[in-house]
Formats: sequence, structure tokens, C-alpha cells
Amino acid sequence: MAALGHLLKCSVRLELESLARGFHQFPVMQAAEQALERNQAEVVLGPRTKGAPMVKSLKDMPGPSTLANLVEFFWRDGFGHIQDIQQKHTRQYGRIFKSHFGPQFVVSIADKDLVAQVLRAERDAPQRANMESWHEYRELRGRSTGLISAEGEKWLNMRSVLRQKILRPRDVAMYSGGVNEVIDDLVKRIRKLRAHESDGLTVTNVNDLYFKYSMEAIATILYECRLGCLDDKIPQMTKEYIKALELMFSMFKTTMYAGAIPKWLRPIIPKPWREFCRSWDGLFKFSQIHVENRLRQIESQLDKGEEVQGGVLTHLLLSKELDLEEIYANMTEMLLAGVDTTSFTLSWATYLLAKNPGIQESVYQQIVQYLRKDQVPTAEDVPKIPLVRAVVKETLRLFPVLPGNGRVTQDDLVLDGYLIPKGTQLALCHYSTSFDDKCFPAAEEFKPERWIRSGNLERKENFGSIPFGYGIRSCIGRRIAELELHLLLIQLLQNFEIKVSPKTTNVLPKTHGLLCPGGKINVRFVDRH
Repeated sequence: MAALGHLLKCSVRLELESLARGFHQFPVMQAAEQALERNQAEVVLGPRTKGAPMVKSLKDMPGPSTLANLVEFFWRDGFGHIQDIQQKHTRQYGRIFKSHFGPQFVVSIADKDLVAQVLRAERDAPQRANMESWHEYRELRGRSTGLISAEGEKWLNMRSVLRQKILRPRDVAMYSGGVNEVIDDLVKRIRKLRAHESDGLTVTNVNDLYFKYSMEAIATILYECRLGCLDDKIPQMTKEYIKALELMFSMFKTTMYAGAIPKWLRPIIPKPWREFCRSWDGLFKFSQIHVENRLRQIESQLDKGEEVQGGVLTHLLLSKELDLEEIYANMTEMLLAGVDTTSFTLSWATYLLAKNPGIQESVYQQIVQYLRKDQVPTAEDVPKIPLVRAVVKETLRLFPVLPGNGRVTQDDLVLDGYLIPKGTQLALCHYSTSFDDKCFPAAEEFKPERWIRSGNLERKENFGSIPFGYGIRSCIGRRIAELELHLLLIQLLQNFEIKVSPKTTNVLPKTHGLLCPGGKINVRFVDRH
């Protein structure tokens, strides 16, 4: 059996070697390598003064081989621990390194100062890294791109329209009432769930609960309706919606395979692309249903001569600054971006507070200092409790929802002495920079106080941890996500002391598109008296 296993591994390795050689025949790979050929070591920018260092070629940049990457990701399931590979490569190759992922060539940046240089050099419409599979699906189905997938002038226009309702603090504050209604239902749900456990305290797998909270809260804001995610009996349509979302979140590896596998291989390996399309079909379908429901309601109100009021979706439908296909796309992409990102952060924050009761008590004392026990907080109350915001910032540092982000250089750029040609894909390694002790002393430790100075959140920019991005292409839903996180954490601590259940072992992160808990987080919610 051992000999058979050895033969199988050798066979797979030979196949990967063949595949690696084949990748170099793809037009995309040839173009990348031709760009490297043009980027010779003697290239310098502007007049070169005596003693000035020579700009280095990408050929001189270290990094893993194509074969090593294929083995790491396809044979060793590297898609499930991208954050670990980031740190491994940073230790091996330094703060800037190159790699080939299938037909794609990428330069990875794992240093806060270099990340800052990249982001500060961006134009008015920064270009995200390769999203070819997203664009191809939309062309195939005749769908529009949305704020996540669009580029250039189209992206700028969409952002200018959407920011009016989801980026300005005074507009986001108006959603406090709707979010608090969802939180009230969540607290009731916690009490019901723990009543079914033998100890009367434990909620198993809190991420499932937070997933439903996040979906309900973001739907309240985006679609201006309740989905019933926290009801005892979830409506069938909502169940199907949840399945569609879960399918997309479970499709990360398929998405990566779809992007890494050349089109000519799809007839041989059809499943990744087929499932990728099926998951998007489901998401667009359900978003379209909700958009059209709201459109019919608005038309009915207008026919009756009634004044129409509402939030994000109403604004988009009435302003007509985006066409219907663009609205479908943006509702789909914003919901996709706004559910698991929030639920995973809540799961990690709950876990960290439960494991650090001293910190939890400090946060609670700050809450009761400013709020009565039965006082429902609003967006205006959050700045009075800087420790809650610090807990969120520190949670996102330790467990950044996106362990990495991507950009495409729009101009030639010199980074760390290397000339990076225009059109090069960059991977910004946020997980690695978050654990750099030079950026964050005792980086492995949960220390929310590192974000506090003189009782207020530290304002100084630290590109070592930028979970919502930076600049004009930063996360447009940041303020909504923070509202959902801050209001819920305050009310959880108003109602409960959070403790780790004996059922929970040490939980480590894994990559499943986003950085998520690698195991179930089971928590005891003990009533405060």
C-alpha cells in the first residue's frame, strides 16, 4: 500500500509538472513573461545620479516556483489556509515576492510601508486584481457588474450614487432603529436556543446564529424588508435565499479553480465553472425578486398619490441614476459582501471576549458608565464607548475578514527597489502585516487597548491593519458593518456575561474565501442581574 501511495503521489506530481509547463504556453502567461523580459535590471526612472541604486528587475525578485504553487494549492489544499501560506512565504522570501498562480502572475506585498506606497499611488478609479471569472459570468448571462466587480468610470458612477445612502455617517445613523429591532429578535433567539441545552446556557455554533443576524440586518437596510431569518419557522423563500448565499460562500475553492483553470480545460474539468455559474444564478434570482417586489410597492404608492419614503433600494429606484440591471447587480454584490464578513467578525469577537474575561469586564463597565441597563444604544452612543470600537478593530486585526486584497498597477511603480510594470497584479498580504511585531508589539495577543489613547481611538494611520481597505476603493459598506457590530456587541454585553463552553476547543482560522473559524464556537450566555 505504501508503494502504491508513493506511485500515486509521483504520478500526481508529474501531472502537476506537466500542467506547470503547459501554463507557460498560455497567452496570459506569455504576456507576463514578456513583460518581465522587457523589465531589465538596467532600467532606471529618470536621470540616474552617481551612487544611486540600480532599479532591479522582477527577474531578480524571489518567490516560489509555478510547480511549488500548484502543489501547495491543488495538492496540499492551500486554498484552505491561505493565511498560513502568506506568512510562510513572507518568512521565506521577504516583504515582497513574486509567484505564478496558474496562468496569472502576481507580486505579493507583505510590508505595511509598501502597502501604503501602493495605495497612496492609486488614481481616482483603482483597479482590483483579476476578476475575470466574475466578468465572464456576467457577459455570459447578460448581467451588469456591480460595485465590487465594476471598474473605471462605471465603478465611479455607481459609487457616487450608492455613497449617498450608505457611506455618510448621518445617513447610516438612521438605520439604528431597524438594526436594533433585529438585535432584539436575536437576543430572544439566544434565550430560546440555550433553553434547549442541558445547562440552559450554551448556544452551539454561534456563527450560524450570527449569519442569520447579519443577513437579516443587511436585508433590512438594503431591501427595506424583513426576511424572517431569526423566526422559529424561517419562510421558504428565505431558506432558499440562505442556501444560495451558503452556496456562494462554499464556492470559494471552485471560484479559485474557475479562475486558475484555463478555458480550454473546462470541457475536461467542467464542474468548477458550472457550479460557479449556478451559485451566481441563485443570488441574482433572489435579489431580483426583492428589487421587483419593492418596485411594485413604490408604483402602487405613486398611483395612490402617496409620498414614498425608504432607504437604499427606494433611493436607487426613484433616482433612476442606475438602470434595473445595475440595481440587481449592486444589491446582489452588496448582500454577498455584507453577510459573512459581519458574522465571522462577530464570532471571533465573541470568542475573544469569552476567552479574555478581564477585557470583557472592562468593556462592560464602560458600557454601564454611559448607558442604563435597559437603554437601547444608537449610533450616537457608540463614540461614548471607545472600548467597543477597539474590540472590533483588534478582532479585525487578528482575524482580517479578507486575509489579502488585490490591485492592478495603473502605472509603472518602483517598490523596494523593483520596477513593477503597469498592469501587474499585486496581492496585498494583510494577514502577514497584521502579525508583524514591528507594527503591533505582542502581535499574537488580543489587546484592544492598543487602539486607545487618552480615552479615544487612535487616529494614526497604520497600514498594518486596514480591514476595510483604504482610499476611494475602500469598503463602501464599512459604516453599516460597524453599526451592526457595535450595536450588537453593546447589547450582548448589556444582557449577558459571555463564557466559553466546555464544548469549545481552541479554534483556529481557515480560509474559505474569507477568514473564518476553523471549528464550531460554542458559547455560554449567562444572564446579568
